[in-house]
Amino acid sequence: MNWITDFVRPKLRALVGKDVPDNLWDKCSKCEQMIFHRDLAENSFVCRHCGNHMRLEAKKRLELLFDEQEYTRIPTPKVTLDPLKFKDLKKYSDRLKDARHKTEEEDAILIAMGRIGGQKSIVVAFEFNFMGGSMGTAVGAGLVAAAKTAVKHKAPLIVIPSSGGARMQEGILSLMQMPRTTIAVRQVKEAGLPYITILTDPTTGGVSASFAMLGDIAIAEPGAMIGFAGARVIQQTIRHALPEGFQTAEYLLEHGMIDMVVPRQQIKGRLVALISLLMKPRV
Repeated sequence: MNWITDFVRPKLRALVGKDVPDNLWDKCSKCEQMIFHRDLAENSFVCRHCGNHMRLEAKKRLELLFDEQEYTRIPTPKVTLDPLKFKDLKKYSDRLKDARHKTEEEDAILIAMGRIGGQKSIVVAFEFNFMGGSMGTAVGAGLVAAAKTAVKHKAPLIVIPSSGGARMQEGILSLMQMPRTTIAVRQVKEAGLPYITILTDPTTGGVSASFAMLGDIAIAEPGAMIGFAGARVIQQTIRHALPEGFQTAEYLLEHGMIDMVVPRQQIKGRLVALISLLMKPRV
């Protein structure tokens, strides 16, 4: 029995005399409390009961970071679609079509330019709803384009990963994006510009093994899962119980892998302070 469908919604319909929208309520994936969708959106999709940071659409992340929610989208470079003509239970080309229809995006990242605390900045945000935010050639090309734009405009580059790793449907081509994005990050650093990462849930696989962990400053959201392989795979490989909280943002902070864990509502303020310090003219 579904409590919301079978009990709450009929009661509400009886009270208001009309259909109740299906998306009126959300359930926290951690504490399982029911939350009005509007209240959840107003709190940046952070549960008011337990503080659980739920996954956030890339567009909403951009709105949270840029001044006045104003920014200019930078198109993702065109790449060859389905270069391997891959097919498992479904054609890769069909998976791409479905993901594009679902998210209304070309691929798993959004690139934007705007001002954060008055400072022109380039932000790359991953859309997890697009095939798990997986990294293929389009994502690699997008990160390279974002790095070049940052260098051109002498602006900091901020990347917000939310990804299951490399895109298996592109095989070795997806793995080649690891060194490619690493070189792009290096170009930003060689230009003397800040490269900041905001690690969200999840940041895993080839993404965590490349550009995601190279930030001059690495920020993470509370409770975010950050790692390479899954905890179950690691435990089966080493045949040893893993520590409590393994691969969480808090565990990585305690062991020196990241610099800070910052609640979602405070990230912009922290970014403004960091960018102001890092972009301060050197005397």
